[in-house]
Amino acid sequence: MNDMHGILFAYSSNFRLKELTEHRTASSLPFGARYRVIDFMLSNMVNAGITDVGVIMRENYQSLLDHLGSGRDWDLSRKRGGLRILPPFAYALTTDNKRVSRDASPYRGKLEALQAVGAYLDHIKQEYIVLADGDLIVNLPLEEIFEQHLASGADITCVCSSKRGDGLDAEASYARLGTRGRITEVLIGAMEEGIFPLLGVYILSKKKLTDLMAENSQHHNGVHFTRDILQRMQPHLRLMSYVYDGFSTRLRSVSDYFEQSMNLLKPGVRSDLFYRGRPIKTKVRDDASTYYAPESRVKHCVVADGCVIRGSLENCVVFRGVRIDEGAVLKNCIFMQDTRIEKSVELSYAITDKEVCIREGRSLKGHEVHPIAFSKGSVV
Repeated sequence: MNDMHGILFAYSSNFRLKELTEHRTASSLPFGARYRVIDFMLSNMVNAGITDVGVIMRENYQSLLDHLGSGRDWDLSRKRGGLRILPPFAYALTTDNKRVSRDASPYRGKLEALQAVGAYLDHIKQEYIVLADGDLIVNLPLEEIFEQHLASGADITCVCSSKRGDGLDAEASYARLGTRGRITEVLIGAMEEGIFPLLGVYILSKKKLTDLMAENSQHHNGVHFTRDILQRMQPHLRLMSYVYDGFSTRLRSVSDYFEQSMNLLKPGVRSDLFYRGRPIKTKVRDDASTYYAPESRVKHCVVADGCVIRGSLENCVVFRGVRIDEGAVLKNCIFMQDTRIEKSVELSYAITDKEVCIREGRSLKGHEVHPIAFSKGSVV
């Protein structure tokens, strides 16, 4: 798909994720034992043949920079094109030449973010652009979606979830569909049945995007892509939907992170999200295979490489480099990279961020709807 350019919005930061996003954005949050959230949409683009991707950042992005690097692990380290990081301080002027304060966030929504990187958009050589949220966990057939976009003659193709009444959110956007998948209404925070959640993935031509940006910048001071373009201009645009039936989610709170991580223990969810025909790529870390001591007991868990397990685990997600000492009894827990669990620890419904250490003999219990979360580097 050499005629497509990818743009990821990787500036999502949700205060309800609390300890988990103290040192990172939601896009760089570890997920699935070895991945970061942004790996999913970035891999979707690469699997569809997209070789040029711009990642728009805003704040708290050092962790994401460290993870993405040059883009080599996604085959995006290239002499021409490849991965481009677009930090907030890269552009001092908006498209209408108004200077942005460097002490304040230069954009409040996607449309304003696109206006802030107008110089980057001007140099895009591809005819079509896919806009996507960096905090979306999904494995999309983007090539198929692009083909449908071309065949339908749509101005914008919006990817929706088929889970109509599932997880209605006052902050989310939804579409009401008419005949042949045409979007007849765009709603924000609507608590209604029979509407389809928008996943925040859009395909449109570069010309259409720049025309819409220019119109909103000059006459309406547009900030949000959904509200100021999809919703307000829906009667004047041919908006088409692509309804995706597979697993998709966003992590909006600590309890949501716990629930969606536990969903990975279901074989159906894993096979859907990690479909072999569209592999999810991530930053390589060369570790030895996980060592399971004779006294260890592991039941119904997802465990990455590089771990040493001597204790008992049940219904756990274990990231790379985790060490669990003998006598530890751990149930319904998520242990991020390089966590250390010492002897005779008892934990249930807990999430440890990277490099957390739980000292010998500690006993801590959360609840399914209110799991305990430990910040990065904590010693308990």
